[in-house]
Amino acid sequence: MNRAAAGGAERRPAIPRTVWALGFVSMFMDISSEMIHALLPLFLTATLGASVAMVGLIEGIGESTAAVVKVFSGYLSDRLGRRKPLILLGYGLGAASKPLFALAGAPGLVLAARFADRIGKGMRGAPRDALVADVTPPEIRGRAYGLRQALDTTGAFVGPLLAIALMALLADDMRAVFWFALIPAGLAVACVLLGVEDRASPQEAAAPRPPVRLADLRQLDRAFWGVVAIGVVFTLARFSEAFLVLRAHDEGLPLALAPVVLVTMNAVYALGAYPAGAWSDHAPPQRLLLAGMGVLIAADLLLALGPGLSGTLLGIALWGVHMALTQGLFAKLVAQNAPAALRGSAFGLFNLATGIAMLAASLVAGLLWEEYGAAATFIAGAALACIAAALVAGLGRAGRTST
Repeated sequence: MNRAAAGGAERRPAIPRTVWALGFVSMFMDISSEMIHALLPLFLTATLGASVAMVGLIEGIGESTAAVVKVFSGYLSDRLGRRKPLILLGYGLGAASKPLFALAGAPGLVLAARFADRIGKGMRGAPRDALVADVTPPEIRGRAYGLRQALDTTGAFVGPLLAIALMALLADDMRAVFWFALIPAGLAVACVLLGVEDRASPQEAAAPRPPVRLADLRQLDRAFWGVVAIGVVFTLARFSEAFLVLRAHDEGLPLALAPVVLVTMNAVYALGAYPAGAWSDHAPPQRLLLAGMGVLIAADLLLALGPGLSGTLLGIALWGVHMALTQGLFAKLVAQNAPAALRGSAFGLFNLATGIAMLAASLVAGLLWEEYGAAATFIAGAALACIAAALVAGLGRAGRTST
């Protein structure tokens, strides 16, 4: 009986069904998005004649748009007390935007498609991340975010693999590959409808709750804003993955194999996300963040100075390690440092700040590439990563990111 009692005390809560469902929803949509994204930089430059600076502009505008929309969707989900309607709307809009990529005859329509797609991402992102925290016990949130991120990122490397196979079958017809991306996008929407349950338990639904007001956001304290500050500097050091595709192509990777870049990065990311999440449940966050920054510095230096295509691919793999160590952790820290009633708003504000940083980082990366070459872009990233590491170390000493 004592052993049974001890076993019961040691048993961790199970990851909720809704978290699994959100993971599979993210996986299907990422398969769709990455089938397009893996080819998009080369589609823009080789097919539509866009400059590398234009690629950076499109990527930066897309990601910053998602970040701005996340503020409103996160706040709205807090105010309504419901997450699922906004999650469904976001995935539906993402699916509806896919045909525009296949129809594009100029960079402007690609920008419009990317804009619509990222609005969908913004609509679903903050409510989805808040819902994970809503339904998951605090002691396993690192694992829950790690699981969702691992499934999401599985889609992010399956998508490019499908793109490679379809490019081979369709004689390098990128537009035809973009049409096939509609299928997993539709599956993602179906999974939201059938598998995701909203946050309210029967007891919570029966109890009236006052709507969240904008003034309530003052409850977000210095600990939360410290997480935001670190996230911004991290994002400045981690510009769009489109530049990884362009770097590998410069080093001799054939057009038909361009998706190998995102396959490599996301396979490493997917394999590392859950172990990193489990580690974050019992280790100080400063330790994971510093490890992530160290790996990113090494990745940037390899991408800038590494020996040919093999060095570039190793740098891309290390980029995936960095993502595994940091991205789920940031989600956990935002949830941990925000009141439960303001989680959606907190995720929205965090993503707004990091989205603006992504716009700036992608624009600067494109301009550096055009003026000084690819090596300068990644050396600048390494320098910013060093600044981020110093900021983490300083805030860690002050105890602002401690659990």
